[in-house]
Amino acid sequence: MPMPRLACLAHLACVLLIASSCAQAAPVLKLWRLDCGQIRVDDLNDYSDTFAYASKSMRFVASCYLIQHDQAYLLWDTGLPASSLGQALDGPDAKEDTLAVTLVDQLARLGVAPAQITFVGISHYHYDHVGQASNFPDAILLMGQADIDAPGRGAQPDASQLDRWIYGKGAMRRVTGDRDVFGDGTVVMLNLPGHTPGHHGLLVKLPKTGAVILSGDTAHFRENYASDGVPSWNADRAQSVASMQRLKAIEKNLHATLIIQHEPADVKKLPAFPQAAQ
Repeated sequence: MPMPRLACLAHLACVLLIASSCAQAAPVLKLWRLDCGQIRVDDLNDYSDTFAYASKSMRFVASCYLIQHDQAYLLWDTGLPASSLGQALDGPDAKEDTLAVTLVDQLARLGVAPAQITFVGISHYHYDHVGQASNFPDAILLMGQADIDAPGRGAQPDASQLDRWIYGKGAMRRVTGDRDVFGDGTVVMLNLPGHTPGHHGLLVKLPKTGAVILSGDTAHFRENYASDGVPSWNADRAQSVASMQRLKAIEKNLHATLIIQHEPADVKKLPAFPQAAQ
């Protein structure tokens, strides 16, 4: 027997209401580039095990990133330590690195307190990526398990920045393979080992800008990436090359914007602070 017209309309309205309540709105997603210092490299040949950069030098940027996902915040890498504040890169007292402003001060300009950082994601354990991590003790650490377990990690300068999580009571998630940080595919840690055993990059799928890839140290500068250049001190050469090839395939398939975190020319690929990419 056919359903009466009013009953049919009521049933349809109920179905639409349920569908509407079940549908999840796209999350608010934003990405900021944060200044985490500069590094003077006098012998660029250290970044090639095939002697490609003899007699060359370069100045790297140290970049960190803040990702907002609705009410949650992910801080990707924490840059040079605060002890590098104000150091000179030139002159008689020149140092190898310098920091102009701390992460905490930059976040304050955005109205974000350290306690609001939900996750601190670390691409790898080197000093210029973990230097200010201890300023975010309430955050959950996301880091490759192979880096957490790496024998050489503890010998790194400023490795103590991670002690709260690795040896203390800080909440930590040991990442193996890729990891979907928020469970909706918008922010994904990419497994890219080689530079260090548990090295990761980060994929962020922004609603307007599109896919953005943060490289970690899969490569350190543009020419290095184009030529599959491998530093002589990388943990594993074959994994390093394979990770660069994977990154290039992801960049191509997603029509992604690749940000090489130490490449000065890539800073302009994202809006200047305090503006965000969306």
